[in-house]
Amino acid sequence: MFSGIIKALGQVQDVSQFGTNKRVRIGSSISNDLRIDQSVAHDGVCLTVVETGDGYHVVDMVEETLSKTSFHAIQKGQWVNLERPIAVNTLLDGHLVQGHVDACIRCRQIKNQEGSWKFTFELPETFAALVILHGSVCINGVSLTVAALHKDSFEVAIIPYTYEHTTFRHLKEGDGVNVEFDLIGKYLKRLAEVQKTV
Repeated sequence: MFSGIIKALGQVQDVSQFGTNKRVRIGSSISNDLRIDQSVAHDGVCLTVVETGDGYHVVDMVEETLSKTSFHAIQKGQWVNLERPIAVNTLLDGHLVQGHVDACIRCRQIKNQEGSWKFTFELPETFAALVILHGSVCINGVSLTVAALHKDSFEVAIIPYTYEHTTFRHLKEGDGVNVEFDLIGKYLKRLAEVQKTV
């Protein structure tokens, strides 16, 4: 379990294909502190560390992960947001994040508001019920608040600290991002669906 508070950035050093999977080596300031078999969120995707070295760690991405996330197009040199799992006694600054991405959606617009940034993302109809105004959403592993909600899109406001310390500063219009919708909302939606069939 994660909180959506990014602790470090990692840069992809190598991507290799084996079968339908990808093995990715990432260099970061926290890599030396990681251990094999540990779960780490990479752009919001929970991945298992399979190898560690001096200043880097390695993760495997299976076909299921590649098909549902932006990592199908991961490249050498790319930056990713990193977060280690939270502990039971962790101060929950963000919100509860599983690291199970629901979809890869597109960034429609980026607007510099001279002190902050407004990012607009597409909202597929399938997930519309999971987004509420001022509710929580996780974009590329970052816990954010929905600032505006439209029929087929939603907006988030990015403060300078978040912009400088996450991959949001590298994001461009048209880029795909990993989104995980609020866990509580997903349970409520599922409960409502089941009750309809009873």
